[in-house]
Amino acid sequence: MASGSGPVSALWTEVNRCGQNGDFTRALKAVNKILQENKDDVTALLCKIVCLIQNGGFKEALNVINTHTKSLTSDIIGFEKAYCEYRLNRVEGALKTIQGIPEQTDKLKELYGQVLYRLERYDECRAVYKDLIRNSQDDYEEERKTNLSAVLAAQSMWDNTAPEDLDLPESSYELCYNAGCCLIGQGQFSQALTQLQKAEELCRKSLAEDSDVMEEDIEAELAIIHSQMAYVMQLQGRTDEALQLYNQVIKLKPSDVGLLAVTANNIITVNKDQNVFDSKKKVKLTNAEGVEHKLANKQLQAIELNKALLAMYTNQAEQCNKLASNLQSQCPGHPTPVLVQVAQLCREKQHNKAIELLQRFADQYPENASRIKLTMAQLYLTQGHVTKACDILKSIEEFEYKLGMVSALVTLYTHEEDIDSAIDVFSQAIQYYRSKQPGSAAHLSLVREAANYKLKHGRKKEATSDLEQLWNQNKKDIHTLAQLISAYSLVDQEKAKALSKQLPSPDSMSLNVDVDELEKSHGATNIRKKATKVIGEVQPKELGASLCMFIFRSSLGKLPKNCDPKSTPDPERWLPMRERSYYRGRKKGKKKEQVGRGTQGATSGASAELDASKTASSPPTSPQPGLGTSTNTCVIPKSQQNSIFPTNKYTVRCKSSSSQRII
Repeated sequence: MASGSGPVSALWTEVNRCGQNGDFTRALKAVNKILQENKDDVTALLCKIVCLIQNGGFKEALNVINTHTKSLTSDIIGFEKAYCEYRLNRVEGALKTIQGIPEQTDKLKELYGQVLYRLERYDECRAVYKDLIRNSQDDYEEERKTNLSAVLAAQSMWDNTAPEDLDLPESSYELCYNAGCCLIGQGQFSQALTQLQKAEELCRKSLAEDSDVMEEDIEAELAIIHSQMAYVMQLQGRTDEALQLYNQVIKLKPSDVGLLAVTANNIITVNKDQNVFDSKKKVKLTNAEGVEHKLANKQLQAIELNKALLAMYTNQAEQCNKLASNLQSQCPGHPTPVLVQVAQLCREKQHNKAIELLQRFADQYPENASRIKLTMAQLYLTQGHVTKACDILKSIEEFEYKLGMVSALVTLYTHEEDIDSAIDVFSQAIQYYRSKQPGSAAHLSLVREAANYKLKHGRKKEATSDLEQLWNQNKKDIHTLAQLISAYSLVDQEKAKALSKQLPSPDSMSLNVDVDELEKSHGATNIRKKATKVIGEVQPKELGASLCMFIFRSSLGKLPKNCDPKSTPDPERWLPMRERSYYRGRKKGKKKEQVGRGTQGATSGASAELDASKTASSPPTSPQPGLGTSTNTCVIPKSQQNSIFPTNKYTVRCKSSSSQRII
């Protein structure tokens, strides 16, 4: 019996009553009083752990379990321990605890499925939920189907696997939402957007039936659907609409830190290297506490990658390299972090270091070196090392015989005037397709391009074998036969004559085309005019004369009006006037009165009045007696009248009437 607190039975009654009412705080107080009487009471310990879990005290509950390991064995308290570890994000510990429990109950399987989902072990998680749906009969079947659809959506989006068709209903907005996510993973964006719109309608309809739910609560519940719709729009290239929806979600400030982080990250990807100030603000939302426990590993890696790119765009080289290095340590064989570091080095004009970094990664992870080697080739091309770029491209086994790679190598070798290497590329590719895909479209197209290339560069003898191969594939190909005959005509004329006999006759090759109608058609540049009919009979002699006159006139140019046909033309008429023997130059006459010279607004008459040479000379005036010097008005020469000088730099002075200077 507890001192001053009544009998223990009364305390148990209090615990039972509070548990039924959901008042776990008062129940916990009563349980603690019971444990004061008997600290090893297993039932009281179980009740205390349950009360702590209901109040969110997962850490305290786990401490109680670890303290009383002798009395609280795994078969008694295993589920509660695993649940506390799961809620404390100790997912690996929760999995180990579940696997150590001998009896697997339904509630333990539910928790097991949640743990597997958090560990991204989707195949095992799907099997657990399928077993639960098949073998359980209670009121939680729809929740289990929702969780199963979430597993299928995660497999479709993160594992790039086609989801299994389990014929799940779409009776709730959660099921519709997960079905839309499955379609996103399969690349069916239009269908996914339709499914998400259906989920939005179902969500509004179901929440509107509850009178206690406010419009703000409905918008908060729709936030995740709107964010996913914006993601689909962004993938479709509708960035303006996507950005509007993203900002709408951000303004709601949802409590889900994972949703906020994903939305902010997607806004950063829309901004790219523009609107950097807004992107810096959005980065803070991706750093919220607990984000790492809400998102998948690929989502977290994408966020870290975008942080590194933003640091590169804002010229934070040290921060960019640090983020890229951390990302590389998390994904050792992934080429993207290395490409970010290379991009940063290229911005710093350190191309040699960038190539060394790429080469190091290619040697260390040859299975993931395709993109790396393509980047190396691009860097070599920017530096003008075409041959090194070709060597790198030829070393990529994955793309070695792709038509695009063959075309690129031939173009580069042709640029370097290395025709032999270009022909070797054609030969190796043709040999590969002859052994792997003989007679395929890629094989025949390569043979034809090789023949055309050899003909273009004067390799007629080498081109004949390719043309013969093409002609043997299709004996009705007249174009190939004509090319083959043309090539043999320069190499083996007897062979060319023998092949020319297989050409079809001219009659069979003639086309039923009306030339006159073709010339009259729209687009004809040169239309032949028909001769006009002659009315009446014309004598043969007169007709011949008229034709001769027509030909004569059409062959002569138009003569000037004053032309004297009897006079001898000037033999120097084709030379410029200055180069002719009789050219004497122009006569120098009096200059005409220049108009527009002088100050603005002056006329020719006024300039004549001001000209001192045209006025009568007058005797010089002597200075007035009694004055040794006089200050005369300084006359600025015409060459300086329109000059503009800075203030207080040049001044006009005169010492006497006979000496005037401009200083």
